[in-house]
Amino acid sequence: MTAKLDPYAALPTLMKQWTGLSTAIAASLEPSLIELVKIRSSLINRCANCINMHTAEARAKGETEQRIYLLSAWAEAPCYTQRERAALGWTDALTRLSETHSHEAAYQALQAEFSEEEQVKLTLMINIINGWNRIAVGFGLWYENGAPAKVAA
Repeated sequence: MTAKLDPYAALPTLMKQWTGLSTAIAASLEPSLIELVKIRSSLINRCANCINMHTAEARAKGETEQRIYLLSAWAEAPCYTQRERAALGWTDALTRLSETHSHEAAYQALQAEFSEEEQVKLTLMINIINGWNRIAVGFGLWYENGAPAKVAA
């Protein structure tokens, strides 16, 4: 894949701020949960760049192959905690918001496992990864080992 443009070169100050916000939000909840959410959203959005990046990061943080592979069918897989299930359900509901506004069950599960502050943190994280998915897919980005591919002329 050849990138259409490099957003960091086109708008360095705001992209640096966007990255800083992303990092701060990601650090606000447990790392394993954050990586599962990032991968799940990226699977739904079909963002190859982010799937590649976040599965590698999840493995580096100790996530198992089984739990990574089963994210596409998380609701049927018994290997996730109730808290993770609530987060994944909320991720699905918000990432697929345009498909259905039926998210009440997901919100009830979220309330049972997350404080109000954590609900906001998780919702921000879901918004951030959805944003990254749109940046990566929209501009054809591919980062391998943290380095961007060359941008097409």
